[in-house]
This record gives sequence, structure tokens and C-alpha cells, in this order.
Amino acid sequence: MLLETIATFILTVSFCVILAAPKSEWVFCGISGVFSFWANQLLLKAGAHFALATLGATMVLALVSRGLAVMRRQPVTVYLMPGIFPLAPGAGIYFTAYYLMAGDMVAFSEKGMETLETAVAIALGIVFASGLPQTNLRPKSDAGK
Repeated sequence: MLLETIATFILTVSFCVILAAPKSEWVFCGISGVFSFWANQLLLKAGAHFALATLGATMVLALVSRGLAVMRRQPVTVYLMPGIFPLAPGAGIYFTAYYLMAGDMVAFSEKGMETLETAVAIALGIVFASGLPQTNLRPKSDAGK
């Protein structure tokens, strides 16, 4: 798990470069990606369906991103977008297209549905976590404003 965590951190920071995130935030973006990876792995090991694990991990990521955004005074998307990449169904998209080209319609349907479920879980996780009130995320000095 340590090697996977390090790889996830490097992957997330690499996407910070591609997404032109501020250099001062790269470490925090990497941390957000690690949190999403850990949440996903813990939920999968607890026996959750892969789509529910992705939903839960995305909600954790969205909350961590919101907290980092408040602490670091940056937009939430600086941490959210790179942190999504460990959860993105890239291999699922690849294999869906592969099975389609190979003519294996059963495998295409199964992998395509799995990929769609993962993508929908990511979108819903962001929406659900974004809908939570921000009252507990404000710094104490801004609470009276």
C-alpha cells in the first residue's frame, strides 16, 4: 500500500503540472489525491461495491478539497481536479473501446456499464459534498462575517 500511495501522490502532482495548478499547492494537491485513494481502498476492502466506494471516496475528496481551499485561500478546483485522477475510470474507458473494436459485445456492455457507474459516482460525490453547508469549514477569524 505504501508504494501505491507514493505512486498516487506522484500521479496527482503530475496532473497539477498539466492542469497548471500553482506550484505552491502541488504538495497539497498530492495529499488530496492520496486521501481519495485511501478512502477508495478502505471502502473496497470493507466490501463496498466499486461504484459506492468511488462515490464515498469522491465525497471525502470534495470535503478535503473544500477544507484545503479554505485553509490555503485557493479555489476548491485547485485540489479537486487533480485529486479526481486516482479515481478516474481510465482503464475502464480503454477496455470498453477495446471490447467494442474486438466485437465482444458482452464484455463491452459489462465494462461500459462499470465505467459509466464509476463516472456517475464521481459526479454525484462532488454534487453531494458540494451541497453540504460550509459553516464548519470557515476559519475562526472569518466566522463573524
